[in-house]
Amino acid sequence: MTPQGQPQEPESTPERSGWLRQLAADTAACIRFFSRLPLPAINKLDDPAAVPDFRRIARAMPLAGAVTGCIPALVLGLLSLTALPALAIATLAVMTAAAVTGALHEDGLADVADGFFGGATPERRLEIMKDSRIGAFGAIALILFLTLRITLTAALLERTGAPAAMLVLVAAEMLSRTLMLWQWTAQPSARPDGLGARFGVPGSGAALEGGLFTLPVFLCLFSVQPVFGVILGLGLAVYSAMFTAKLALKAIGGITGDVLGAIQQVTLTVFLGGLLAWT
Repeated sequence: MTPQGQPQEPESTPERSGWLRQLAADTAACIRFFSRLPLPAINKLDDPAAVPDFRRIARAMPLAGAVTGCIPALVLGLLSLTALPALAIATLAVMTAAAVTGALHEDGLADVADGFFGGATPERRLEIMKDSRIGAFGAIALILFLTLRITLTAALLERTGAPAAMLVLVAAEMLSRTLMLWQWTAQPSARPDGLGARFGVPGSGAALEGGLFTLPVFLCLFSVQPVFGVILGLGLAVYSAMFTAKLALKAIGGITGDVLGAIQQVTLTVFLGGLLAWT
């Protein structure tokens, strides 16, 4: 109580408020980098014209994945109210996801397939990966992964219903970006002038912080999906991230932006497959 007998107002917490504003600005920067969404400045700390610095903003990659993942999840939910078959709904949802990100990660998957299987030396593989043209291996990888992802999404919708399927899709987007961030911090760069040189390399704690943002969504997921199915999908996704990164180390001596995109696509698809194997 104040001397005048009035209730004392609670002390402000500028540190917490500043942290939240910075996190929101970092999330907005990640959304702009990893998607085609025309996001304006959301607060005074957010500068849409600034070059993203992943030494600071990388922790927000899973949150950006949640935002971009909500859009195809919403498309799936709305279309589930119609008489369209599940396969058609899943196809449109996956198409929406690719459109939102500008097929950024799908392009990385195709480049990795072309480079890893089309070159005989690390130098030649990196050269192929920089070529904007898609080759036979890239086309095959895209067709196979998109077909598998659409099939799994359709099965998810049929088996669990739209609300649970929507939550799974958002969780998968967050998880895949957490694992992508993890391998970015854990592996060396294959190019001295690559992604890290231009935008900064995330610190070792960024993946842990991003994982903490992802954790609440997975706790919710346990309430709508079989626990063992979620754990199986999570374990297989983690293993596939490590496997893809080790393959990159052997093929080109490290990771690139394309490899990170491939990790995102592989882990997302593997998580859905593992979850459905026990659903």
